[in-house]
Amino acid sequence: MLPNNTLLPLRWPRLEILANGVPLAGAIEAEVTSNNHYSADRFYARLALGSDPGAGAFWTEASEIILDIRFGFDAGKGFVSVIQGAVDTVVIDPVRRLVRLEGRDRTASLIETRTQESFSNHTASEIAIMLAERHGLEQMVTPTVTPVGRYYQNEHDRITLDQFGREMTEWDLLVWLARQEDFDVFVRGMTLHFEPATQNPRIHPITLNDVMDLRLERTLTLSRDIEVTVRSWNMRQRNAFMQTARAGRSGVLGAEFGAQFKSTPQRVVLVRPNLTPDQALKLAQTTLAQLMSHRMVVSLTMPGELSLMPGDGIVLDGTITGFDQLYRIDEVTRRLSMHHGFIQHLRARSNGGSNDTAPLETRTPG
Repeated sequence: MLPNNTLLPLRWPRLEILANGVPLAGAIEAEVTSNNHYSADRFYARLALGSDPGAGAFWTEASEIILDIRFGFDAGKGFVSVIQGAVDTVVIDPVRRLVRLEGRDRTASLIETRTQESFSNHTASEIAIMLAERHGLEQMVTPTVTPVGRYYQNEHDRITLDQFGREMTEWDLLVWLARQEDFDVFVRGMTLHFEPATQNPRIHPITLNDVMDLRLERTLTLSRDIEVTVRSWNMRQRNAFMQTARAGRSGVLGAEFGAQFKSTPQRVVLVRPNLTPDQALKLAQTTLAQLMSHRMVVSLTMPGELSLMPGDGIVLDGTITGFDQLYRIDEVTRRLSMHHGFIQHLRARSNGGSNDTAPLETRTPG
């Protein structure tokens, strides 16, 4: 981000849309939504019908349309591809002479492909490479060493994997593997990324001078103490146990004010079979962090740019409230229009950490 006293150079945002590699002459606007939710990024584009000779027949007859949406800022510097993916829906308005295209990035092909394979003798990274190659994707994959079969405690678990594998998509499998390895998995452009989750994200300062609109949200039901308990039983070890993680209230209102309103903690109980105590504790801590991240949410609108991405951090400053803190970006929606210019909308959640978060000891029922 540029300092507030830095003059921004004059920009001339431009839009280029390619359909199956061919530039389209009638591009009017495009919107691209990137997220951090283990799901496909989405896009829509609006074009003038008839600007391209023969386009009417193409929109009504083509069985596959691959769109490449590109943004540019300077006449002499070309364009930057912001998303590539297949069109899911074509909407034609013959009265207004418009075409609307909606679709998803190349994650969609993995989402729509089911698999019956268990891959027990392969590592997670090997599976990611194999699936990427099947869909013509390049790979940015960090090697892993644990065979998938070892994620399971006994033969019963492996049989269960095979049974439910018939209902699993390739994307479901990749997401599951990523969670086992504490990895991120996503598709950007033509590349599948399967790599460790970012612990130290890029941090961008945001002040009130940087935004056009700002909305601050606070969920009171999550602002008191939170306790997450995971109950499990391990067939190999033949015992049952539970692991608990707890976080104190956020303290946004101040300790002296909050002390007047004592309340019981918000308790969440998860039941998962065949976990080890370490796995159960990790699940409790991860779930707790996810709940805490929903305590405070910011939504903002600002001039469009291409550096802020889901997973990055932003530090909000200038509200002179407890909302001035670190957030992780959940979703970025960028819209470039001939009529409204280039703007972007961000949604970000509080970082989910707390100095008052602590795991409790393992407890064995009975």
